[in-house]
Amino acid sequence: MDASQLAQVEALCEALYTGVPANIDGAAISRNEAQQRLLSLQSSAEYIPQCQYILDQSQSQYARLVASNSLIELITIHWNSFTVPQRIDIRNYVLGYLANKGPTLQDFLVLSLIKLVCRITKLGWFDDSAHRDLVDEVTKFLQATVDHCILGLKILNQLVDELNIPTTGRTLTQHRKTSVSFRDVSLLKVFQMGLTTAKQLQTGSIVANPRQQVLLGEQALSLCVRCLNFDFIGTNPDESTEDVGTIQAPTSWRPLLSDPATTDLFFGFYANTEPPQSSKAMEAIILLSSVRRSLFPTDKDRAAFLGRLIVGIREMLSNRTGLQHQDNYHQFCRLLGRLKANYQLSELVKAEGYLEWLELAASFTVQSVQNWQYSTNSIHYLLALWARLVAAVPYVRPETGAQGHVPHLEKQVLLVIETYIDSMLASVETVLRSDGALDDPLDDEGSLKEQLDRLPVICRFQYGAVANMLLNKFDPLMNQYREAVSTLGLNPTSAAPPEMQHRVAAIEAQLTWLTYMIGAIVGGHSWSSAQIAEGEETIDASLSRRVLQLSQGMDYRLTTSNGAGRSDVRLEQAMLYYFQNFRRVYMFMWDQMSSSTSSIGDDAISVAGMMASKLDSAGATNKQKMYQRMFEHLGMGDHTAVANLIVTKMGNNLKYWPEDQDLVGKTLELLHDMAQGYSSSKLLLTLETVRFLARNHTEEHFPFLTIPANTRHRTTFHATLTRLLLSPNGEEKLGLTFEQFLEPIVSKLNQLGALSQVELRQEACRRPLIGVFRDLRGIAASLHNRKTYSALFDILHPHYLPLLAKVANTWHDQTDVIISLLRFLHEFCHNKANRVNFDQSSPNGILLFRCMSDVVCAYGTQLLSVPPPSLNDPEIYKKRYKGLSLSLNVLNSALGGNYVCFGVFELYNDRALDSALDIALRMALTVPLDDLNAYPKVSKAYYSFIEILFRNHRKTAFALDTNVFMQIMATVHDGLQSNDATISAFCANTIDHMASFYFTNLGKDKPEMISLATHLAAQPNLFSSLTATLFNLLLYGPPQNHWAVMRPMLSLMLASETSFSQYKEHLLVSQSPENQAKLNDALNKLLADVSRSLDNANRDRFTQKLTAFRVAVRGFLTL
Repeated sequence: MDASQLAQVEALCEALYTGVPANIDGAAISRNEAQQRLLSLQSSAEYIPQCQYILDQSQSQYARLVASNSLIELITIHWNSFTVPQRIDIRNYVLGYLANKGPTLQDFLVLSLIKLVCRITKLGWFDDSAHRDLVDEVTKFLQATVDHCILGLKILNQLVDELNIPTTGRTLTQHRKTSVSFRDVSLLKVFQMGLTTAKQLQTGSIVANPRQQVLLGEQALSLCVRCLNFDFIGTNPDESTEDVGTIQAPTSWRPLLSDPATTDLFFGFYANTEPPQSSKAMEAIILLSSVRRSLFPTDKDRAAFLGRLIVGIREMLSNRTGLQHQDNYHQFCRLLGRLKANYQLSELVKAEGYLEWLELAASFTVQSVQNWQYSTNSIHYLLALWARLVAAVPYVRPETGAQGHVPHLEKQVLLVIETYIDSMLASVETVLRSDGALDDPLDDEGSLKEQLDRLPVICRFQYGAVANMLLNKFDPLMNQYREAVSTLGLNPTSAAPPEMQHRVAAIEAQLTWLTYMIGAIVGGHSWSSAQIAEGEETIDASLSRRVLQLSQGMDYRLTTSNGAGRSDVRLEQAMLYYFQNFRRVYMFMWDQMSSSTSSIGDDAISVAGMMASKLDSAGATNKQKMYQRMFEHLGMGDHTAVANLIVTKMGNNLKYWPEDQDLVGKTLELLHDMAQGYSSSKLLLTLETVRFLARNHTEEHFPFLTIPANTRHRTTFHATLTRLLLSPNGEEKLGLTFEQFLEPIVSKLNQLGALSQVELRQEACRRPLIGVFRDLRGIAASLHNRKTYSALFDILHPHYLPLLAKVANTWHDQTDVIISLLRFLHEFCHNKANRVNFDQSSPNGILLFRCMSDVVCAYGTQLLSVPPPSLNDPEIYKKRYKGLSLSLNVLNSALGGNYVCFGVFELYNDRALDSALDIALRMALTVPLDDLNAYPKVSKAYYSFIEILFRNHRKTAFALDTNVFMQIMATVHDGLQSNDATISAFCANTIDHMASFYFTNLGKDKPEMISLATHLAAQPNLFSSLTATLFNLLLYGPPQNHWAVMRPMLSLMLASETSFSQYKEHLLVSQSPENQAKLNDALNKLLADVSRSLDNANRDRFTQKLTAFRVAVRGFLTL
């Protein structure tokens, strides 16, 4: 590279990072073009000298950054191309570069160069001791100037990260081997360096300006946090979770971690600095508190360590040190939540000052909850602390530790819960008065769920007292709500004066909070015998009675006003949350309680009375008695009456909230969950409301079905009702047959089927068509056996199935109609659980395929007759590819359903199969390869179709024109290298089908073989290019593709032995003489004991050998 070329590279880099087009040789180069040109620096190891030249000679920071990033990629990809001395030379060169120029470089460039050093160190860790001595090399940085010290800490931070996080392209075994060695050799030393630097900074031993002090502190503390967060034994939890797992520090770390000076250092740093340093110090304290308990040899040592943490936290709570900062506050809440997770309550109560700590923690929680607008995302950590404390009380003897610790805890818990209830109710008025300036915590679903998940354990600790608090809040609000509603009458709230609107909004929001809380607490009831507390079910009943009465009141207002008198939608959602929890706890024993009621003849006897007679006579279990007491105390009828109340409320949601998609969706989700449960589904079948739903599932009764945005919910609605109807005795209990259930849909199909082509295309038919197909899809989705599927097929055939092709032909250009049709057909043709299983003498399988073929051909013909949209059209997927991919999926379901004997079509000159395959192929081949890769749903449908074609319809596949056949093979070759394991598996199987057929039929005079031979004659290197790609993927590709690519290797090698020989020679030539001997030996082992057959035993043996071959050669192979 010379000066003029360097100037061009610098201009391209400026264009890439600033977006201003570069002018090179009179041509303007855009950012994208500049990126493509610069990527060539990463294409070959030959560009390493050019990258070094750019680093040495260029004054542009951007050019240096590109050179550094390119070096990282080249080193990673071509690692085996370098000798050990070359690797050390490159590392030393970059270290020297950082030492000489590092302090003057931009941060982004420094970070890239450091990453390069650390990547070389990681990859070469076992090559030479020089790599393992990097920590000692960095010590020189720490002992030089302050800027060099900051640079050294950055290197150590990146090194810990690099050795802790797996690198793409390396196996997990390789990563763990390096990571464990680093842990044993260097990690403790690195941690000590971080601690030492922080200590020197704290004591003033390092002379630095304020900016440098902040940077040093931040880097030193970050290093300590990274070291403590290291994956010591390969079990770190998912990084996306906020909760810290147990820190599995090695025993050699014990003196350092148990040293009081370490804890004091972090507490001191926290107290005397501002964020981000102080929050990093707090993070280090959290990690220290999470160190495994077994690290301490005796209980006394562990207690001393815990004592120091308690003292430090107590001081922070007393002085409120640094808690005015949001970052510090959040980390401190995490610390409190974490403390009980790692230490048992029996250890905490023995700690000195435990009672004072408990009081201060309660005071802090109270203050945090009262100031909820600043701490919404942190409250759940504090609630988690109290939940863990009270959950552990039964396992601690009262006499253990501080005297009277249990009453003290009870007192503080009641204070926390009372404050939480009061503050959340008070938040309503604060939010309303803020006029949109404050976010409503009720709208933050994530935080709300986190808080509600913690409430049951805390509230049930002093359940009676907490229930009284809730009832004392609920009853006055309920009375106020009744008064407000009676004042409003049948008018909507929005028609009332502003003061009344404000009042109703406040009451409804407060009732929403209480409903959520009661729902969470009732849902926390446990039926496990160890946790049942006598009398809790009656408290559940008292709370539930209020919510159910509120539900009745809301329902009454809604129905009497014909939908005008709606409550706040959030109150409706809270009611559904309560119903969901009530269902889970109190609707699973219905069949046990009611199994003997049929023997009682007197219809006037209530179900509760019948249950009681059964329980008294049969000797009920404790659970059944509690269940009975719950409903007796509830005072709203037996469980059937309560269930009917709940389902009626859900039915009215569907009737009077048609345009609220979220509420309709959650209502149907609850109904679906109830229909899924064994006991609750039986209970639903006895309810009058469910009978009404099953008999009147039409738009007239449920307007939500008319809203276009609710089309997905139509499918769920009908799937749920069908599931109930077809459950055991469903038709008998609902007094409705499957045919009667389908009557409204059949009636609509009759009307639509009677229309001419022109009439069918009228706009008035759009919504009925979409509705019918959505409904039928939901019904078909709930058919899980031969009997029920046949019942639907017999209703639709022969009168209504022809309508499908007519619609596909008429509405082909309207996405919403055609998508609903194709999705129904996809479900209808899908042979799940072997449900599409007709009698031996039945032609229904062929008739079903014919119907499917007619639809695909009608839609495909119309699609192909229209010019495709421009490739730059942002809606090309919606306009063209969505319907195209669904058509292929429909065909794939039918072709792979195993319910059609496809030989019949050719035998009787029926074109249904040939036409479907022809149209599908023509549609598929109109998709450019770039678009095929860009849209995953399209590519999966395409490659699945090609795989089925080569597996079961080779005659059609091989009879294609050679150019078309090679176009397909080009896409298969490309898909083989996809990062999506499903797609690469489809492509590998396609190749396997072709190669296996060629090998087993070699020399036979079959039409398929003649066609395939013609293609291979036109493209003689087809097998060799596929063989090379498969072996390259095996040796250098991502691990998720290995199993897929190994499958066709044996069949390809047997089909074309010359292809394998050519690849073998090519691979050997590309290696050094030393590697050639190793590679030859590995290849000989691969081919040993492999016979020339494709039976499963031989395939499995060869696959195992391929795995061993890959592991053996990856260690020395160079690209």
